[in-house]
Amino acid sequence: MSLWWSSRGIASAVFSSGRRVWALSLAFRAANSLLVQTYFNPDEHWQSLEVAHRIVFGYGHLTWEWKRGIRSYLHPLVFALLYKIMAFLRLDTPWFMFFCQVVNWFMFFCITRTLSNSLETVLTVIGLYYWLSASCSSGDVSTASRKLALFIAALACAIRPTSAITWLYVGMLDLVGLQSRLGFLFLEGSSGCGDYYGTHKWHWYFTQGFSAMLLTFLPFSIFGIFKSKKWTLSGLIAWVLGVYSMLGHKEFRFVLPVLPIALMFAGYSLAVMSNPDFPDPKRRNKFCNRCPLRVQLAALFLVISNVPMALYMSIIHQRGSEDVMFYLSKETHDGKVKSILFLMPCHSTPYYSTLHHNLPMRFLDCTPSETKDIPDESDRFLMDPAGFATDMFRNSSSPSHVVLFSSEEGSLREFLISHSFSESGSTMMGSQLGIPIFKHIFLVLLIVVPITVGGFDNLIAWAVRRFFHAHFKVDRDLQASVVVYSLADIADT
Repeated sequence: MSLWWSSRGIASAVFSSGRRVWALSLAFRAANSLLVQTYFNPDEHWQSLEVAHRIVFGYGHLTWEWKRGIRSYLHPLVFALLYKIMAFLRLDTPWFMFFCQVVNWFMFFCITRTLSNSLETVLTVIGLYYWLSASCSSGDVSTASRKLALFIAALACAIRPTSAITWLYVGMLDLVGLQSRLGFLFLEGSSGCGDYYGTHKWHWYFTQGFSAMLLTFLPFSIFGIFKSKKWTLSGLIAWVLGVYSMLGHKEFRFVLPVLPIALMFAGYSLAVMSNPDFPDPKRRNKFCNRCPLRVQLAALFLVISNVPMALYMSIIHQRGSEDVMFYLSKETHDGKVKSILFLMPCHSTPYYSTLHHNLPMRFLDCTPSETKDIPDESDRFLMDPAGFATDMFRNSSSPSHVVLFSSEEGSLREFLISHSFSESGSTMMGSQLGIPIFKHIFLVLLIVVPITVGGFDNLIAWAVRRFFHAHFKVDRDLQASVVVYSLADIADT
């Protein structure tokens, strides 16, 4: 039987050279980045692209963190350079570990996004590589590796100060010779500011968060940890999870830097399964040409359980937030949009960095209040959508377009129609929005529903402009689609 992933001449040819592995990894992540078209976390836009857009083009929204000076500009400057170019032009890993890195669903879903956590993860892995290389070298080579590792660690901490959690562990182990106990320090987040955005129980990372990120790799990672007996490296994972568990506000992306390490242990477990008796070095290369059936089945299981998840989360789930901004950007370019109001939880969509037109826009503010128990605009809107919108429209002029989730549409439909809004008109396919057709694999992008609405001057709501968003709810009511309403006279043009 031919072994599809380790047949003679294929795996040995590709993975015998570090340069080939590097080129293949680069090509894979490039393709990965093109396939990620969904919305994961507001920070991938609001704390990177939006800031960079403001630096280069002079307009863009800065959230409260930037106004209080608690964010580093190093990460947005990476994208500012790309924006500047756009404005100017106008326009080393064994097979098993490599396999685990590219197949894991969360790495595929998150690592290529513009989150500072993604850059932190890359810098952490590179820094750990040079730090550990120093212990295996001597003389000038060891010193140079250590200096480079320290520079990368400093850069990672400058981008995300919480990266110090990782490097504190590494530094303390090096200082005390791996024998003394470790002490927890009072770290960033003790002020409880992050708790404003929600809290989880202390064990969340262990029982849900990190376990979900590993998914079916979890038992392989655990087996690899115990089989390898690399307790200091596995201890780093436990340290990071433990420290972050002390903080009330928890997110998947916070522990992304240790995910590649856990996947390395999963790769090690596959290597052990392929050759459990560890034959002498002269025979060890033969496993590239022959792999036991149990490893083939394990690899097939990991592919089947991770690839569909990676594609669904990257191409389908929560893509409405991205698609609606592509649509509004095109409409704005055609002169059909004058101003936009987002009646949805704060930071639910990208902003100027995607629209790329300097026109009035308004979203619901969720800046943490210095006085506790006072709900922000986003919370007040969710408690009473129609009442909040009535107060807002009473004190300000009407925008030309309103964007909202379908979950609030029922509460706001009559209000919007009474203010001369109708649901945006004709259907537009992805290619007309400037979005390549291949990005719509497995996707129902638009649902066109002709509706006649009675009352309120018998206004007619045209075909609903709906952008599919999600099949299931995440942390609120099901936000199945994103809907765009526009003033009736604009909808008719």
